[in-house]
This record gives sequence, C-alpha cells and structure tokens, in this order.
Amino acid sequence: MYYVGSVMIGFLGLSYVAVPFYKLLCQATGLDGTPVTTKGHKFDAESMVPLENHRPIKITFDASLANAMPWKFVPETRNINVVPGETCLAFFQATNPSNEDIVGISTYSVIPAKAAQYFNKIQCFCFEEQKLCAGESVDMPVFFYIDPEFAQDPWMKDVREVTLHYTFFKSKHQ
Repeated sequence: MYYVGSVMIGFLGLSYVAVPFYKLLCQATGLDGTPVTTKGHKFDAESMVPLENHRPIKITFDASLANAMPWKFVPETRNINVVPGETCLAFFQATNPSNEDIVGISTYSVIPAKAAQYFNKIQCFCFEEQKLCAGESVDMPVFFYIDPEFAQDPWMKDVREVTLHYTFFKSKHQ
C-alpha cells in the first residue's frame, strides 16, 4: 500500500514540474518553435553584424488575444526585411478599452519552427505581466536579430519568411 501511495505522490510531483521543465527545455534548445533565450546564447557583438550579400528575410509580425482578454493588440509594423546579423526593433500596440485595469501576459512562437533556433530576442515583453489601466494604450518593443548561422544552415535555404506571433492572455493575478 505504501508503494502505491509513493508512486502516486511521485507522479503527482512529476506532473507539477513537467510544464516549467518543458518551457526551460524549449527555451534552451529551440524545440517546438521556441526561440533560444538562454543567457549568453550568441548575444555577443560579433554575431550582430549584418551579413553582406545575403538575401533579406521577410519578418512578419502577428498578434492575437485569448478569448477572455478584452484588449486590442496589434503589431505597429506588419512586415520588415532583415539580413542575418542585422538587429531590428519592432513595436506592438496594446490598448485596454475596458473600464477596469487589466493585467495580461503574452507568449510567442516563431514560424516556421525550424527557424526559431536562429531568432534571437534581445528584449521582449513576453512572459512578463503587463498592467494596462482602463483606457490606456502602450507600445511594446521587441528587439531581435536573426543569427548569422542561419545563412550557413542548408535546412534554412527555403526559408524566405519568418513569422513572430504573440498571444496575450488575461493574467490570473489581477
């Protein structure tokens, strides 16, 4: 009986840590379309130099809201062309048209998933709670670059467009 109880408690503990562990794994490896965000990952000056004579990559910005989120959330620029190594600053605008303050949190993904390992965000508003007062609008910056190693990867030869997609959710902590 103690054995069964121990196994059940063990599985309960494993299920509790599975989501944070999976998030860390994805951020460290680029798994499942998640850009690599580990500290010290290619954020040195040498990797942020635009490659000469490389074709531009079209970056498309996309935004959506979860059903329970009453905000308006849109990219200020829909598309931009960058070459690997070139840094870029883009903005998304969030507006709270409701009569109450609302805290939101966003997640992101990169499409196609195979390009996520080369999409390096230097600064972003994702995974951090954002509080918008009633009627408030804010511009939210995303500072990023495509790793120059993108140009050397034979699996990236067919990638002409990369989409950065954000979804805002209403936070449980209001």
